[in-house]
Amino acid sequence: MTRSKVTPPLSDINEKQQEWKDEIPKDIEMYLDTPPTYGLTHQQVQDRLARFGKNELQEKKPSKILHFLSFFTGAIAYLMEISLLLTILTHDWLDFGIITAMLIINALIGYVEEARADSAISALKNSLALLTRCWRQGQLVELEASELVVGDVIVLRLGDIVPADVRLLGIGSTGEAVEGDLVIDQSALTGESLPVKRSMNDMVYSSSVVRQGQQLGIVVRTGANTFIGKAASLISITTSEGHFQKVINYIGYFLIILSLLLVSIIFVYDLVEKKWRNGTVTGEDVLQALKEVVVLTIAAIPVGLPTVMSVTMAVGAKQLAKKNVIVKRLTAVEELASVSILCSDKTGTLTLNKLTFDEPYLANAYSKSDLLLYAYLASEPATSDPIECAVRQAAQDLDVSGFKTVSFKPFDPTDKISRATISDGTTQFKVAKGAPQAILELLGDQEDTWEIERTIETFASRGLRALGVARTKPNQQQPAEWEFVGLFSLIDPPRDDSAQTIRECAEYGISVKMITGDQTVIAKEVAYRLGMGQDILDASSLVDPSKTDDQVAEECLSVDGFARVIPEHKYKVVEMLQNKGLFVAMTGDGVNDAPALKKANVGIAVHGSTDAARTASDIVLLSHGLSAIMDGIKTSRMIFQRLQSYALYRITSTIHFLIFFFVITLTEDWKMPPIFLILISVLNDAATMVMAVDNVTISKSPDLWRLRLLIVLSTVLAGVLSLFSFAHFYIFRDVMKVSPGELSTIMYLHISCAPHFIIFSTRTENFCWKSMPSKTFTAIILCTQMVALLLSVYGCVGDQTVEPIGWAKGVAIIVIALVTFILIDLVKVAIIRLWHWQFNTTTPTRAQKFQLEHKSELQW
Repeated sequence: MTRSKVTPPLSDINEKQQEWKDEIPKDIEMYLDTPPTYGLTHQQVQDRLARFGKNELQEKKPSKILHFLSFFTGAIAYLMEISLLLTILTHDWLDFGIITAMLIINALIGYVEEARADSAISALKNSLALLTRCWRQGQLVELEASELVVGDVIVLRLGDIVPADVRLLGIGSTGEAVEGDLVIDQSALTGESLPVKRSMNDMVYSSSVVRQGQQLGIVVRTGANTFIGKAASLISITTSEGHFQKVINYIGYFLIILSLLLVSIIFVYDLVEKKWRNGTVTGEDVLQALKEVVVLTIAAIPVGLPTVMSVTMAVGAKQLAKKNVIVKRLTAVEELASVSILCSDKTGTLTLNKLTFDEPYLANAYSKSDLLLYAYLASEPATSDPIECAVRQAAQDLDVSGFKTVSFKPFDPTDKISRATISDGTTQFKVAKGAPQAILELLGDQEDTWEIERTIETFASRGLRALGVARTKPNQQQPAEWEFVGLFSLIDPPRDDSAQTIRECAEYGISVKMITGDQTVIAKEVAYRLGMGQDILDASSLVDPSKTDDQVAEECLSVDGFARVIPEHKYKVVEMLQNKGLFVAMTGDGVNDAPALKKANVGIAVHGSTDAARTASDIVLLSHGLSAIMDGIKTSRMIFQRLQSYALYRITSTIHFLIFFFVITLTEDWKMPPIFLILISVLNDAATMVMAVDNVTISKSPDLWRLRLLIVLSTVLAGVLSLFSFAHFYIFRDVMKVSPGELSTIMYLHISCAPHFIIFSTRTENFCWKSMPSKTFTAIILCTQMVALLLSVYGCVGDQTVEPIGWAKGVAIIVIALVTFILIDLVKVAIIRLWHWQFNTTTPTRAQKFQLEHKSELQW
């Protein structure tokens, strides 16, 4: 009978779709005429070392001193350093010590946490140098891979890691002829899950692994010129400023400009007033005015902002470390909370990077166990071929003790079948395993093979590598009549937790996009098994000259994954998604993932990653699977909520402080004793560090810094709070007629507790009573204000101009502050809801809504 045309197996498809050919430049070819079994001379090696350098990638490690000093940079740090210089000029040594301590503590926290993470990563590295066997001056010697040069002839054999880019010579280690190709696993390099065959004159690349065979090869590229070296060059250009640093600088510059503007006006006002009163301004007058302004500036600027945020992120990093998630870059804890797209490498990350026996097609009432048994009996036991290993692994639980192999014919590339004659003690029969088309040829026209052929086509269309199994019918005379047993396919299966992690990511507002070097059909099959969408974009579309960058970016945004990609493609995908205003995380394990890991907002190296991937990443997973990523996302969102709460509180209190003292100084010429200003700055900032352990609600969508809302909300809350402060001042001074000493103490207690209690409101966008703070957080905040109350009641602050106010006034001020906090909370909720309503009603188009949702008004 005539059979329909059968779709070729996946191996053939791969070969036909392979379009790229690695060309060796002519200036390198002149170095490749080395005698295969003699090798280079010592003089040639020295000359080529001088010409090409060592076969290693230089890792650029920053100076530890410069790295530590980098923590003293940034908008707020610069203002603190300027204030530090001014305290020296004014001999204000107490403030000098406070500011210095704040700067050093912040730098130490960041430096120590990142150094601890680096130490953990270094401990993962293999301490043994990679060795290789090489021909040198007629001797086959073993040397370190870093000593290889272009033109060296090396031996590649089973289990070897290819030490450089090598062209195969097609002969054995001593020049003898070899049968069969070299089977190479290059999944860590290209992302392809299936091994590939390489023969004479083919290229094999550094970091690939030899899975079968032995050949000599000649080194054509070393070090930075290898395929890996080109990927490393991509890593070196990704040096953009971190997102969190932008946020801190944005907040810092806003507060600095506001502080300097108002304080400068007060400074000029003081000098003009002295000129008007005394007729002249002396150097002592300038120094005194400068000292007053410095104290006011120190109290106003958020000197504790970098420290509080560093402590909060450090606590989060330690929480993640207990879950086998190592944070290399501390600010990645915050940035992970904003991630809306997770680009995940397929091979070894979403999948096991291990060929396994998939669900089979069975014929003639045979069972899965029968198929496994006959496939096992037709497999070569001594080979390390990955397909044979997968079959033996799948059949390891079968009882084969009653079967004996009478004769065996290994897999023949010509007829694409392996055969065996088996005895079960009573009868003999034959089994065969191989390419489906070859198995069908054995059957001849004995049975209707239409359904089998359709199944083969289905397997091929899904990217599954199918193998057929047949056996001879029992009790048959010669010639034996073959009977079809079934088809089985091999696939690199998803990890057990991958599908659950993808579902959780969707639940938390994160879109997962698969990126792989495999063929599109394989990517679609894996996506289907993971419960993902199957809209997979071929890498050729990423470099299509007929499309604009914006069109390609829109395609990247809409698809579920990418196939047949190389490192440059992965890098470009991440870059284009970032250009759309999205925060992108990238997971991976191989050398091919390193550039994209470095480029991503958060690079995540999974368990078992190469050194290159770990070096390029921000976070390293020490446990198998991706479930730890969800732990990281949840923890990071908790940290983000704490950081945002503190930022809102600190900006509100700073603006309130500046408004009150600016107006009261210009209108009433009233000044608070410096000791009170220092107490407000130190006591309140120190207490807010416990925000790192506060209770928060984990957001179900990515957290983004809505900076315009943050500034508007802070300004309104500060304005309302300032009204209460002015009321305190005028009521106690003009109505209750307190003394100047009492007035200073009253205003200190009010300015200490009223803004500080607002922290209970800023910790949530909803009403404060709907999210209760932790006991530790509440206790510390209340204790600091109890200290302020005691200092005010008894007036024991070491300043003769300060007078005690007694318990009645002190408790009344605390009660009023609590009432103020409730009213402020109502105003906060009203403003946020009005803002959200305005946001929802001013988004007329889908495109505008997309931009607003993902950029979240974060305009730099």
